[in-house]
Amino acid sequence: MQGVAVQGWEQLVALLLALVLCSLIGLERQLRQKSAGLRTHTLVGLGAALFVIVSKYGFGDVIDPPDVVLDPSRVAAQIVSGVGFIGAGLVFVRRDIVRGLTTAAAVWLSAAVGTAAGAGLWIIAAAVTAAYFLVVFCYPWILDRLAATEPATAVIQVGYEGERGVLRSIVTQATHSGFVIEEVRSQRAETRRPGPVYVDLAMRVQGKGDVNELAADLSDIPGVHRVDVGPDGENEKE
Repeated sequence: MQGVAVQGWEQLVALLLALVLCSLIGLERQLRQKSAGLRTHTLVGLGAALFVIVSKYGFGDVIDPPDVVLDPSRVAAQIVSGVGFIGAGLVFVRRDIVRGLTTAAAVWLSAAVGTAAGAGLWIIAAAVTAAYFLVVFCYPWILDRLAATEPATAVIQVGYEGERGVLRSIVTQATHSGFVIEEVRSQRAETRRPGPVYVDLAMRVQGKGDVNELAADLSDIPGVHRVDVGPDGENEKE
């Protein structure tokens, strides 16, 4: 007699746990207005849980013959690689500034939490979800405390259109981000093409803010076409 697929409260509880935990992760991203929010994280985690449940219980009608061998762990491996296309779509580079890495990692983690919930590792799934909130809420606080003891110093090089009053916006943004401008050097960019005048600006800043966040904000200023960040005058593109 052939076996049947197992269906019951255990599977429903696993799906419900994946729904709740991944919704919590997605809600945090949604409140921060990230590109992947509540719905994306919830669906990724719920789908991962369902894949694992199907792998564990969905082939009872074909495993009775002795020559049939199934490896449920292969589904988890495929989830890890398959969810990568979602994360890749969330990461983008704009003017040498990388954005979306944390959200992509959160989607990847949601898939892992859903996989653990679907596999019946409910305590581990809940623990990893708690660890996620520890990282996203406590780690920035720790970094801020460390930065407060020793203000960061960096050189930011900005290329911008010199005839649009962009310099004032650059200085204002740096000041509002908690930095003090210690030194400024600018020169007209060399170009053989007719058109607007471009300026290369190098400014040394010091402050307790996030230098990479400042670079990202500067890249969004109209007229800015290049932003490079480096400590002590050495460029480091991220």
